[in-house]
Amino acid sequence: MSKVYIALQDNDESRYIVEAIEESNPDSTVIHQPAMIRIEREGRLVIERAVVEEKMGRDWDVQELHINLITLGGNVDEDDDQFVLEWKQ
Repeated sequence: MSKVYIALQDNDESRYIVEAIEESNPDSTVIHQPAMIRIEREGRLVIERAVVEEKMGRDWDVQELHINLITLGGNVDEDDDQFVLEWKQ
């Protein structure tokens, strides 16, 4: 199975998103690099709107992820409640 990944700008808003990703994907790997945070995981990575909202303490639209997004690897499946990265067979 191949790894999927997402890289976000290293800023205050992204840090909440990274915390939410770690909570929803406990076996993910977080790599801090200059000005960016890369999160990778085997197979599938899920970002859940409700968990991000809990961390931020406000409403959050999944589309807001694109503001801080640098790059990603994997096929995207996105709706109002979650953003999923996985490699489709």
